Amino acid sequence: MPQENVEVAKRCIDAFNARQVDVFTALTTPDFVWSPSMVAVEGEIFEGSEGIRRYFDSLSRAWETFLIYPDSFRELPSVVIMLGRLSGHGKHSGVPVDASLGMVFDFRDGSVARIRGYLDHGEALRAAGLSPRG
Repeated sequence: MPQENVEVAKRCIDAFNARQVDVFTALTTPDFVWSPSMVAVEGEIFEGSEGIRRYFDSLSRAWETFLIYPDSFRELPSVVIMLGRLSGHGKHSGVPVDASLGMVFDFRDGSVARIRGYLDHGEALRAAGLSPRG
């Protein structure tokens, strides 16, 4: 089913940017695991629908704005890689952030089972089993 997983990944990003937690959650498996690139606590993992809610709550506490801007998608069997950037402004500090972002979406039965975020495109490609140059 070419491009179906890419479309689901795009819908996840759209729901993320719109802060539509229920829409985002509906695109994931019950045992979903999220390892985002930037969180309040470095290295924190978010699991299931409760973890998704906790992550969105942490974003709203820390960031005035925090958006994902996808540039490209690459689909492999059961995996979609998004390369783009993120942009935001700290809620209390007003400090702007503009950084590279790579996301690896792992799929199971048409739903997102895991998302891994990286602030380096090469790391995201390596995490998906690809060469950063290829």
